[in-house]
Amino acid sequence: MRSTKFLSLLPFVRLAMAQNTWSIVQQGNSGIIPLELINLTPTLALMYDRPYTNPLKLPNGESAWAGLWHYDTNTATPLEIQTNSFCASGAFISNGTHVAVGGQPVDDIPGWGNATDGRMGIRLFGPCTSPDGTGPGCTVFEDPETLHLVVTRWYPTALRIADGSLFIIGGSDILTTFNGADIAQNNYEFFPPRKGEEGTVRPSKFLEDTLPANLFPRGMVLPSGNVLIIANNQSVIYDIETDTELLRLPELPNGVRIGVPFDGFAQLLPLSPPLYEPAVIACGGSNKPDTITLEEMSVNDVASTQCQRITLTAAGVAAGWEIDHLPDPRVMAETVMLPSGDIYIVNGAHTGYSGYPSVGDSGATGTNAANPATQGIMYKSTLPLGQRITQVGIPTSPIPRMYHSAATLTAKGNIMVAASNPHPFVLDADDNPNNLSFPSEYRVEYFNPDFITNNSPRPVISKSPSQLAFNANGTLTVTIPASLAAGELQVSLIDTGFVTHGWHAGQRLVFLEHTLSGNTLTITAPPNGNIYAPGPGWIYVVADGVWSEGVQILIGDGGNPPRPAQGVPVTITSL
Repeated sequence: MRSTKFLSLLPFVRLAMAQNTWSIVQQGNSGIIPLELINLTPTLALMYDRPYTNPLKLPNGESAWAGLWHYDTNTATPLEIQTNSFCASGAFISNGTHVAVGGQPVDDIPGWGNATDGRMGIRLFGPCTSPDGTGPGCTVFEDPETLHLVVTRWYPTALRIADGSLFIIGGSDILTTFNGADIAQNNYEFFPPRKGEEGTVRPSKFLEDTLPANLFPRGMVLPSGNVLIIANNQSVIYDIETDTELLRLPELPNGVRIGVPFDGFAQLLPLSPPLYEPAVIACGGSNKPDTITLEEMSVNDVASTQCQRITLTAAGVAAGWEIDHLPDPRVMAETVMLPSGDIYIVNGAHTGYSGYPSVGDSGATGTNAANPATQGIMYKSTLPLGQRITQVGIPTSPIPRMYHSAATLTAKGNIMVAASNPHPFVLDADDNPNNLSFPSEYRVEYFNPDFITNNSPRPVISKSPSQLAFNANGTLTVTIPASLAAGELQVSLIDTGFVTHGWHAGQRLVFLEHTLSGNTLTITAPPNGNIYAPGPGWIYVVADGVWSEGVQILIGDGGNPPRPAQGVPVTITSL
C-alpha cells in the first residue's frame, strides 16, 4: 500500500546512531475504536469512541462507545456513557479525577444507540484505584442538564493549569474539515468556571486570526504559567491571569501549517531544573495554503518533512525557528514522550490530510489520506541539530494507523498503539464491501524497547510515595542494576496526556532533582504548579538510558480545583 513516489523529495539522510532497538507485538482487541486514549493506572486505560456498532457490547446488548482497557489481560470491558464523546479533549484535574469535555452532535446513523449531543458534554471518571476497574470511581459520571460547558465544542483542547483546573481552548459548533467564522468557537473557558466568569467565555483574537485551520489547537503550559498555543502556521503566548496575548511568535517557516486538516504534531520538550527552560517542536503537516479548496486537495498531496524547534526565552524567540527534517513526510502522527526524554513518533500517513472523506479524490480510498506511515521515528531531544532524528532500530508495523489512531506510554514502560478509523462508519476487514483501503482497526499493539523484549536488567522502584507536595522531598526505594550504574541517572515525572487525533494534549515531562544513597533515592517535587500542574503523574527512574516501570503519584495537595498557589517561586527564563 505504501507509495515510494515521494522518496526523492526527502532532503534527509538517515543517521546511523546507536540506540535501542524496538520490537512490536500484537496483543488483544480493543472492541471499540479508542481514538481517545487516557492512561489511568498501571492496569487500566480509558477509551472513548463514537457510538458505532462496535463489537464491544454493554450488558443490555447495545454497542459500547467507551471502555476500559486492561493491560494485564489485553482485554476491554464496556463503560456506559450518555453523551457523544467523539472528538473531545480532556485532562486530569488536581484531585485526580479525569475530565473529558466536548464532543459531537448525534447524527442519524444506525447503531448510535441512546447517545445525546456531546458538544457541551463534561464526563468525569475516577479517581479509580481498583486494579480491575470495578471499584468506586470506575464509572463515567455525567449530568448533562446541570454539568456542561458554556458553549458547544467539537475539536477543542483542554489543559490542566497551575490551579488544577482546566483551560479549554477553541473548537467548532459542527463537524467540519475547515473551521469557519460562522461556526468557530474562537474563545476560551475554564472548568470549573473562574469566579466572576460563570456562564461566560473569553474571546480570542488569536483563534480568529488562525481560521480556518485552528481546530484542536496545540496548547502547552509554560514554566511561567503562560500558555503557548499553536494553530495553523501561527503561535501565541497567552497570559491566563491577565487575559492578554503577550507575544506572537514568528510564523512556522516556509508556509508549513500543522492545524486541522493539515495535522502536523507539536510537543513541549522535557523541562529540567534549575531553569526549566522550555523548547517546543512543531513538525510535519503541510505547506499547502489555507485558502486551498477541498476539491483542490488530494489524498496523494505529500505532507511536510519539516521539523522546527524554538526555545521560549527572549533569546530563543529572537533566534526564531530552527529547521530540521523528518526522514519522511508525516501527517496525523502521534508523539509519545519516553522517560529518557526522547520522543517516539508513530502512526499517520505520508500523504493527504486528516478527516473523513471530503477532499477531491477521497473516494478512491474512502478517507482523506493515503500511503500509511508504518515505521516510527525517534526524536533525540538533547542532541544537536542534524543528529536528533533517526529511524535506526525502529520497526515497521504491518498495521496502517491512519485517522483516529492513538498511542500512549504505559506503566510497564512500553507504548500501546491502537485504533484507526478513517471512515464515517465502522468498516473492518470482514465487512468491507467496497474494498476500501483502510478498514477500521481493533487490534492493539505494544512497541517494546529491547530491554523489555529481552527481559534485560532494568531499574526497579520497589517503594514510592503516593503523593508529594510541591518542592517537598520524598524517597524511593530502588535497585539499579550494576550493568547500568555507571551511566547517567534521571528521574522523570510524566503526564501522558489526553491522546486523540494526533495530539497529546497536556503531555509533559519534568526531570526531578534527586540524590541516590545506596538503595534510597531522594527526589524533590517540582517547585510549583507552573512547572507541573497539580494532579496525577508517573515517575520513572532511568539509568544509562534504560527506564524502570512507572509508579503513580499525585503532585500537590489533592484538593478540588481551583487550588491556591502551592510550592515556591523559582527564577526562570521562560516567556
